[in-house]
Amino acid sequence: MKSYAFAMPLLPGKIEAWKKYIQEIKTQRLNKFNASHEKCGLSQEQVWLQNTPMGDFVVVHWETDNPRTVFEHFMKSDEPYDKWFREKILMECHGLKPGGSIPPINEQILDYRSAVGEKVYTDSHKK
Repeated sequence: MKSYAFAMPLLPGKIEAWKKYIQEIKTQRLNKFNASHEKCGLSQEQVWLQNTPMGDFVVVHWETDNPRTVFEHFMKSDEPYDKWFREKILMECHGLKPGGSIPPINEQILDYRSAVGEKVYTDSHKK
């Protein structure tokens, strides 16, 4: 699996609603959340809330072989959980439009990892 990360702004005044929806995902919607992630090819997701002078952002890290497929899943799926997620999180909290375009895939610039006492640098552009 490959790592993929992105940041998405939260609309002003939406932090509490976003946190409420995330708590709902972690409790009563957890089984549907897991099933949705498995279906779209996400093996891991980590999410942070970042407060900045420019506004509040959600920073997301995925482990997936195809981030475009994941975005398409959440923007187009007709499954009840995915519709709920799209309406509450993506549209209400982040301001995405229904049927909107998939964001461009980010370009990874640096990949640093420490391995068994040895520092390893990988130039992301070299294949």
